[in-house]
Amino acid sequence: MTIAIAIAIAIALRPFGTTGLLPTFITDDRTHMRAAGKAAAAAVATPGSGVLGVHFEGPFISPKRKGCHDGSAIRHPDAADLDALTDLCARLAGDGGRLLLTLAPEEVADSAIARLAAAGVVVAVGHTAANYERIGEALAHSVRGFTHLGNAMPPIVNRDPGAVIAGLDAAEAWCGVIADGIHIHPGLLRVMHAAKRPGKLLLVTDAMPPVGTDAKSFQLYGATIHRRDGRLVTDAGVLAGADIDMIGSVRNCLRFLGVSLEEALRMASLNAAAYLRLDDRLGRLAPGFDADLVLLDPDLAVLATWIAGEALWNRA
Repeated sequence: MTIAIAIAIAIALRPFGTTGLLPTFITDDRTHMRAAGKAAAAAVATPGSGVLGVHFEGPFISPKRKGCHDGSAIRHPDAADLDALTDLCARLAGDGGRLLLTLAPEEVADSAIARLAAAGVVVAVGHTAANYERIGEALAHSVRGFTHLGNAMPPIVNRDPGAVIAGLDAAEAWCGVIADGIHIHPGLLRVMHAAKRPGKLLLVTDAMPPVGTDAKSFQLYGATIHRRDGRLVTDAGVLAGADIDMIGSVRNCLRFLGVSLEEALRMASLNAAAYLRLDDRLGRLAPGFDADLVLLDPDLAVLATWIAGEALWNRA
């Protein structure tokens, strides 16, 4: 990932109501991770970019729950990794940015999790095979939330509830969900919404390059990902991201959950800002907050998008 790519991603999502995002960089080697972090930091420092930081989804994940990630690049963190991540976190924070790291707690020592969290990294559970008890230990060492809860983790079993129930049972944990009706059955999404106290459920898109285009396939680390019936899948049928944008996720919340428009919009804005500790300047229309705005018509089609008070996209 380069700075141009990071900003291009943000620009491409403005027509769908996205004013700020963390570009996601999945499991890769140290050299590419460092380059992605450097690019994200430069994008964060660029006024009006809409890039709020970077999300490293991996490489410290479970090989058993890797999804479409490259298994050969999965590893345990060493001292150099921790140093690089804490340094990047500080650099991003200097410009108001954030570093989100998704890891499998069974693959990372509690001491490493605690160090990362103390440095300001937003540590999340994802791509994990950990049991309920191990998740609880990680939460006690400052894991903050869960990445696409219900995906890339074991299914719920009555005597081994696993990560999904651990996330729903932890009152202070934020849970990101993909509300496309594919990654999570609408019935389970309703259970998740009922289980989490207000403010702790947030929408993530896991959006991939075809979103907003007519593309039928794309390349991901040398593999062809196919667009079929609203799904993005590998040749083997494994889900590889989502074919949905943020305003589509909001519409689905209205349809699947029956919540108010205000609550659905909070799940796409204020809740996410709070999770990233950015709710002192993002997620509200209030004095002193960034003027990041989206104009919607009655059918929730995006008409215009502003970032920091500047109109950067309109449908006209």
